Amino acid sequence: MSKNVSINPATGKEIAVYDHITDTDLEHRLEQAMAAFERHRQTSFDDRAVRMNRLADLLEDHAKDYATTITEEMGKPIREAEAEVRKCATVCRYYAQNAEGMLNDQIVETDATRSFIAFEPIGPVLAVMPWNFPFWQVFRFAAPALMAGNTGLLKHASNVTGCALTIEKVIADAGFDAGEFQALIVDTSKVDGIIADDRIRASTLTGSEGAGSKVGAATSAEIKPSVLELGGSDPFIVLNDADVDLAARIGVRSRMQNAGQSCIAAKRFIIEEGVYDRFVDRFVHEVGELAVGDPMDYSTRLGPLAREDLRDDVHDQVHRAVDEGAKIETGGAHLAREGFYYAPTVLTNVEPGSVAFAEEIFGPVAAVTRARDAEHAVELANDTSFGLGGAVFTADLDKGEAVARRLDVGNAFVNGMVKSDPRLPFGGAKRSGYGRELAVYGIREFVNIKTVWIG
Repeated sequence: MSKNVSINPATGKEIAVYDHITDTDLEHRLEQAMAAFERHRQTSFDDRAVRMNRLADLLEDHAKDYATTITEEMGKPIREAEAEVRKCATVCRYYAQNAEGMLNDQIVETDATRSFIAFEPIGPVLAVMPWNFPFWQVFRFAAPALMAGNTGLLKHASNVTGCALTIEKVIADAGFDAGEFQALIVDTSKVDGIIADDRIRASTLTGSEGAGSKVGAATSAEIKPSVLELGGSDPFIVLNDADVDLAARIGVRSRMQNAGQSCIAAKRFIIEEGVYDRFVDRFVHEVGELAVGDPMDYSTRLGPLAREDLRDDVHDQVHRAVDEGAKIETGGAHLAREGFYYAPTVLTNVEPGSVAFAEEIFGPVAAVTRARDAEHAVELANDTSFGLGGAVFTADLDKGEAVARRLDVGNAFVNGMVKSDPRLPFGGAKRSGYGRELAVYGIREFVNIKTVWIG
């Protein structure tokens, strides 16, 4: 029988081994999900909200315990892991409070005696989720899906199986019935077959472009809806009139949090000519102040990468960038300690079309490019196949808004780092995916939008 193995990235040592479920068990779980849906869809929003608020309470009350599981399995600094768990509680409360209003019937005046739009749950939804935010990525799907009356099945990344099982348990502890949310410990090769099963009504994936292409193709082949949130190579534009110190501080946080393992991390720093040198100096200084160390230490700002192969991939990209003319201002090497650590790295002289500009580097590496002016900065920002997020820093808010509107992205921020918020829709453009999570748009992705006309 195949197995999932969890390894502590800070030590390189094995934590636990998990057996994959059998085909018989998988069949049972799919049947449970469908049976639970038929019951769950009949419950009231008030009933769902009670359980969802209880779930938020459990997440807050045991945030440190859950954060420890996150940190041990994928290396996120414990302070960031606790913040992730608390953010999950926030999204639970948000949908507990707002789901009913978002999904109430909408009356439309027509030639009918009465006509309206109804929003009805569609059934079991398969979520294929990544390891980098192992709680948040799941809960931003699960909270709206459960509040809408759907049931959920989670195929989590193999290296965070402990997180998957913990999430399944806390949702059950909050009062959701068996079958309403289940973790499937299966090999990736099983995903297409699960999607093809008639009991699965939709899928959602957060992950790589390659994984998204496969899940999107499998789902569309079955004529089922899907949401894909994929990679990003987010531009971080600093214009001549910007507060350079502020931009540098926020830029380091945006690039280096979670050891740079975030789809919406700032990855391409596009700096206008007049402040380029000053920004690079300040940015390199801020990077040098990062405390790298044991992710269980609350003073640590930068922990290890999640897996050894991921660290090696980052190192390869950095040195291919150097071969193409980039300059290493700091970092650019493995750190001499146990675990999968990589030195926080700043590359300058990064040109359009080069590795560091064109590829997503999923690690603590910032690529800095010089722009002639604001117009050139926008051109550089949009010169990518990705379109997840983008940021611009300027003292002129009207100019900032104008630049933000021109960025080919799903999330544009002025004088702040790109982040997700339950109140705002989240998703990408171009090859960063399609569909939206969060806000009213997220909860309506997996409902049947039904027209009812009464003559």
